[in-house]
Amino acid sequence: MAEVSIIIPCYNEQNTICLLLEALYAQTYPCSQMEVVIADGQSSDETRSRIEGFQKTHPALDIRIVDNPQRTIPSGLNRAIEAANGLWVVRLDAHSVPDQGYVAACVHALEKGLGDSVGGVWQIRPRDETWQARAIALAASHRLGVGDALYRYTQTAQEVDTVPFGAFRRTLVERIGKFDETLLTNEDYEFNVRVRQAGGRIWLDPAIQSIYYARSNLGELARQYWRYGYWKARMLRRYPGSLRWRQALPPLLALSLLVLVLASLLWPFAGWIFVLESLIYAAVLLMVGIQLAWKHRDPALVAGIPLAIATMHIAWGSAFLWSLISS
Repeated sequence: MAEVSIIIPCYNEQNTICLLLEALYAQTYPCSQMEVVIADGQSSDETRSRIEGFQKTHPALDIRIVDNPQRTIPSGLNRAIEAANGLWVVRLDAHSVPDQGYVAACVHALEKGLGDSVGGVWQIRPRDETWQARAIALAASHRLGVGDALYRYTQTAQEVDTVPFGAFRRTLVERIGKFDETLLTNEDYEFNVRVRQAGGRIWLDPAIQSIYYARSNLGELARQYWRYGYWKARMLRRYPGSLRWRQALPPLLALSLLVLVLASLLWPFAGWIFVLESLIYAAVLLMVGIQLAWKHRDPALVAGIPLAIATMHIAWGSAFLWSLISS
């Protein structure tokens, strides 16, 4: 029986699934003690055939595919957990690439009792070489874009409120339950809220590293952050005490801009306040863009960074507000 079960929800990931499998095959943790359970949402591309091809050429790594007909991330995680046999569970995504020591570092942290759910830091990379993809990758790891989401940039091991791609003992799921399938995103955060409510600790260790490929363009980014904001509001209805300041600021920004626009229809001075707030916000974003453009010798970031961060803030904040009033 495998000691570690690596669970992966997957749907149409033909371009990245083999990168992940190759990274798992190259782990310092022995292949003979790992199993990989991929919950596939009935992919319509070549994802399954590429997994099967990898299985044939790398028989030392136990890889299994289970069906995930609901095609959501939490349902995929649960189907994979149900099929898993390991003492330890390591959750990854099909578009991530873990460092060689990733699994070993997760198991080490769990064995030492540093946390009940442990995770590491993303090295966020562009999915393409376009100016939008480069800007989005940098914006997604900048404090102005993600606030105190430490897993995107910290270099200090510490207790936190959540981690991405958490690893945990199988018995934790038996104690607090599986992932919430009513949430289409924010499933990791909700799971970790229940861990903390049960008296557990969430541990972030920068020694646990993985590459995460950010969205390719502003349209994809807006859709991603709309989902994040919408489902975050749904999750916070159940756990209002879990709200963090980084999660409150984008809705407040979106709300203030909307209120000022509407107020300007009756009170012209509100229009000037709207202009002033917008100019201050744009100036701050532009300064960050200039700073990163200079640092990375990439002039396109002067415009790309403000556009990416503004897209993240407005999409997340607007969706959060819409979620609150639409149900």
